[in-house]
Amino acid sequence: MKPLLFIFSLLILYSVTLRSQNQIIDSKENPGSFTSSNLPIVVIETNGQTIKNEPKIIADMGIIYKGEGVRNNLTDPQNNYKGKVAIEIRGSTSQAFFPKKQYALETRTSGGADTSVSLLGFPEENDWILYAPYTDKTFFRDVLTYWLSAKVGHYASRFKFCEMVLNGEYMGVFILLEKIKRDKNRVDVSKLTVTDNAGDSLTGGYILKIDKEDGSGNDGWRSLFPPYFEAWQKIYWQYHYPKPEDITPQQKVYIQKYIEDFETRLYNPDYADTLTGYPSLIDVPSFVDCFLLNEMCKNVDSYRLSTFMYKDKDSKNSKLVMGPVWDYNIAWGNANYYDASLVYGWHISYLSTNLNFLQTDQFQVPFWWKKIIADSNFQKKYAERWFQLRQNEFNLTNIYRFIDSLKTLTSEAQPRNYQRWPILGTWVWPNYYVGQTYDDEVTYFKNWIKDRLGWMDEELHNIIKVKEPDPKIPTSFELFQNYPNPFNPGTVISWQCAVGSHVTLKVFDVLGNEVATLVNEVKQPGIYETKFQSAVGNRQLASGISAKGGYPSGVYFYQLRSGNIVLTKKMILVR
Repeated sequence: MKPLLFIFSLLILYSVTLRSQNQIIDSKENPGSFTSSNLPIVVIETNGQTIKNEPKIIADMGIIYKGEGVRNNLTDPQNNYKGKVAIEIRGSTSQAFFPKKQYALETRTSGGADTSVSLLGFPEENDWILYAPYTDKTFFRDVLTYWLSAKVGHYASRFKFCEMVLNGEYMGVFILLEKIKRDKNRVDVSKLTVTDNAGDSLTGGYILKIDKEDGSGNDGWRSLFPPYFEAWQKIYWQYHYPKPEDITPQQKVYIQKYIEDFETRLYNPDYADTLTGYPSLIDVPSFVDCFLLNEMCKNVDSYRLSTFMYKDKDSKNSKLVMGPVWDYNIAWGNANYYDASLVYGWHISYLSTNLNFLQTDQFQVPFWWKKIIADSNFQKKYAERWFQLRQNEFNLTNIYRFIDSLKTLTSEAQPRNYQRWPILGTWVWPNYYVGQTYDDEVTYFKNWIKDRLGWMDEELHNIIKVKEPDPKIPTSFELFQNYPNPFNPGTVISWQCAVGSHVTLKVFDVLGNEVATLVNEVKQPGIYETKFQSAVGNRQLASGISAKGGYPSGVYFYQLRSGNIVLTKKMILVR
């Protein structure tokens, strides 16, 4: 986003937030008395400390939960958990602008060590999230996505609605979530230790993410491949597991090389080859399901933020797996920008073609998403998978039933939440729709889903009807960007032709002088690549100057010609 536009947006958001906070302060004069709930009750006492972004502080936490259908009283014993936690505020936009904060916490022993426990029936662990629904006034967008992902066979965070009291003050409806981490009951990849630096043990498991760089302790690397031609943005791959402070130099080298090889294969013109292309590198079903979920809910951050992937040891699974899903509170028609509120249109198409987004937003989609989705075989797979899932998991009746069950579950707590946070009928960033009542919000949510599913049904029917072209024969004459670029000493130039013809491939300097002829012959339909080396010994340049040791640093152009068709691209040689 351009700096002035970004600042202007923040000022608007800040002014709206101040009005909302003033309403909340007024409401707290007589908030009512919270004494019991049909939901679990989480009680946190910081003992006079302020919870900050970081570092975590040590606090006392108790959870009152006597089982499904049993009422919980604030005065009851804290029977589900009673002990220490390390707690901090989490989130990016929500932390800066929403008065209802969400928290990351770790269960600790009285001596301060991490301790794995079972909270609200979840498998034992020590890392948890108390998610605070705010901009999503239904409370349900995140958990619907996790529920659907789990239904189709992938791990997604377990969730449990609760009400929270902080330092004696009622804070509203929260959702306990499992934090994404390596664990046999979460992301089940092999454990990596500091001694796993060679052989099969080095090859997994890793959890990576593409996300903002908020928070301390993040580390990773920038992709060599731009998200689009001549992009000013770079894709930032982050280590999620092992943590940046734990990952060894050998493990960094391995996983970076693995991703570089993955992206290189996807960059090449034969990227869709079933033996050597992306199908040999990725767990295709996980990418299919991720694509369908992201498009189904039209998540405004799809493909470019909160995007997780993992890789296990080669001996277990050598392919890159997409997921788990995370952070969908501004999906499902809840965002008023990037056309995310529209029930029609592929979101990946918007993120691939809209010039305003491409030129101004820092967070872009990795180039390979667009290439994978353009593959006719992948299209056939996701279209067939869609109609398979629409019979059951993505059936509208089942989705409505799930939403209605959540509405019933939270029907008592919901009015209390909106007495504490009176934002119904008020715009909260980035709401597209603002209902006057809670029922309005849920009705809009359900209708948006119905219309979106209907649009996808029609579009994917059309994909299934289209006869697939032969993937071995190119359908167009194309010149691809060289790789690597910038380069030294050599680079690879790839191109394809759809019909047999005489082809020339030449290299020129910035003055238009021809410096090399790489191809000058008749080529049959197919995909080709040629190497260009800068270190060619002593060469007489067009200027008459002898270039000892090869071509000088600078910008060069390579030109592909077939008949009247001329294609040109730029490359950079760096000495």
